Amino acid sequence: MAAFPGADAGLQEAAYAIVGAPLDVSTTFRPGARFGPERIRRFARAFDDYDRRTGRRFGDLVADDGDLEAWDDAAEYLQFLEGELADHRADGRVPLLLGGEHSVTVAGVRATEPDVYICLDAHLDLYDAYAGNERSHATVTRRALETAEEAVLLGVRTGSEAEWDRAAEADVTVVEPEDVASWKPTFDGDAYLSVDIDAADPGFAPGTGTPAPFGLCPREMRAVVRAVAPRAVGFDVVEVNDRDDGQAAALAGKLLQEFVFAGADG
Repeated sequence: MAAFPGADAGLQEAAYAIVGAPLDVSTTFRPGARFGPERIRRFARAFDDYDRRTGRRFGDLVADDGDLEAWDDAAEYLQFLEGELADHRADGRVPLLLGGEHSVTVAGVRATEPDVYICLDAHLDLYDAYAGNERSHATVTRRALETAEEAVLLGVRTGSEAEWDRAAEADVTVVEPEDVASWKPTFDGDAYLSVDIDAADPGFAPGTGTPAPFGLCPREMRAVVRAVAPRAVGFDVVEVNDRDDGQAAALAGKLLQEFVFAGADG
């Protein structure tokens, strides 16, 4: 497996560590998230190491620790993944998780124990269980709230009636797509930032499991990533699959780079 391009720092010296999590067991529409980590790395090959805005070099900051290969016992896998990410956190590295389906985010949140869970997503993901599965990709926000005190969901444009009822409670804030451009972070404490690539309009990122029209443009997503990164203890980008010509993977990789540059400069 090739490393994320430019992630050349030694693990002991790195401020950030990439871990791939190719889990793909609860996808309900278009499978293929297992190909996400490899695909994101592949379509990042054309990216430059240097960021003119911050003056930072990606290779000075990031190490790629490879993939934690998935197996069919999701509960066991997520527990093992949580331990791997927690080790990076304990050693002073911010974990950067490449999914895989969105359920891998739960391991990232538990490993970093943020005050606030912030997510770019088309969906609320507030089911307590979906099709009888408490670890489904559709339950991620609900599981994240078992660790974080609150959730901020940006770009959401679909959910069940029960999910919208849960979203009306005080610990959830929903920012609809048309309001994301004007959103500014006002939370206290630290955050975990998750990017479900389906937050983007399918015209920008068709390669995902459950595409939803009327979504965000890449610049709106980049603005959120830059705003949150300086106060984030962990990051992931998930739900990239192989159903396009690389648009979703390229956007995912670029948002990861933006998270690193903004976080290191913050």
